[in-house]
Amino acid sequence: MDLESVKKYLEKGGNEESSIDISKKPIGDLPSKFFERFIMQGITVDSIERGRILCSLKVPRRLLNGGNFLHGGATATLVDLVGSAVVYTYGPRVTTGVSVEINVSYLDAAYENEEIEIEAKALRVGKAVGVVSVELRKKKTGKIIAQGRHTKYLAVASKL
Repeated sequence: MDLESVKKYLEKGGNEESSIDISKKPIGDLPSKFFERFIMQGITVDSIERGRILCSLKVPRRLLNGGNFLHGGATATLVDLVGSAVVYTYGPRVTTGVSVEINVSYLDAAYENEEIEIEAKALRVGKAVGVVSVELRKKKTGKIIAQGRHTKYLAVASKL
């Protein structure tokens, strides 16, 4: 994918219909790729280049846990989705593949309406394996909220 396509993927949650607020739709009316759009709605790509993406997000109510801070599952999903997107920055020959391993260290909390930044860096994107690092930080202070590492198996194109 070219960099502009990767940016659109992130900002539109993997779907062209980004103007719909899916957090307010009834369950029976949920579109395809609901999960990606539910998590990524509101993401802004601040910087994108080969091997690095920097995004920002104002933490929405829909991603809070019972303690009223960013849910760990939402954090892990951001590591997965933004980490996958950074693999796309390597061009059209690279597929996003499938996750082999994801780990997340939770270091601090982010609260409703708090601005966070999500930075994904490719550590290695080879023929069959990609490894990325994703860090979530408080935008105001730079304090780390979570650090994740994501390993992906990249589908190898057939030579037939």
